Amino acid sequence: MRDIEAEERDWEDEYSSGPRKTRGIVGRILRRILAVALLVCFVWFWWLFLEIRDTSYIIQTLPADAIAVFGAAAYNGRPSPVLHARLEHALDLYERGLAPLLISLGGGAGSQYDPQLSEGAVGRDFFLTHGVPDRSIIAETNSSDTEESVDRLAAIARENHLRTILVVSDGTHMFRIRELCRAQGLHVLLSPREAGKSVSQIEIAERYLHEMGSYTLWRLHLH
Repeated sequence: MRDIEAEERDWEDEYSSGPRKTRGIVGRILRRILAVALLVCFVWFWWLFLEIRDTSYIIQTLPADAIAVFGAAAYNGRPSPVLHARLEHALDLYERGLAPLLISLGGGAGSQYDPQLSEGAVGRDFFLTHGVPDRSIIAETNSSDTEESVDRLAAIARENHLRTILVVSDGTHMFRIRELCRAQGLHVLLSPREAGKSVSQIEIAERYLHEMGSYTLWRLHLH
């Protein structure tokens, strides 16, 4: 009787250890998959950080067919400090004779959106105020983000037979602009505006995170 009971216990132990072994194997596989995924993410974002940083230092101030200014915030028809700095930089390039045409990009969104108060329109008004003739300005007032701005820029380039465009924005923005423009077949030169001296390290980190996230979503076709 004791031998039978011992055999039954051995069989029960062996039977119950099967699921435990299976769960252990599955757990190890999942942990390895997670470790590989984290490593891939780390490598991707580290590479992306270096690309954004290195591209932010590229200055290609050469003659072009047009100068395109990417929008930033505008408040009731007035440029934000960031947009104002970009517009001033573009105006300086224009006055130096690097291109005969200025393109001001940026629209808005929402039910209260007014094209006359858009970033593109604010840029046009800025250039007009500083003596640039209307015939030398194109204002794009419909795009709501960088990707849409590049789409509209590509359409403007085709309509006006522009081969080379000198783009103006912040340094951390340049990598994504360049890659989006390349995807549209645009040949662009980079001229980042001078960074403000009062920009905090937190703000710089936020800009990097925004660019890294936006570029990753675009590459994944999720943006």
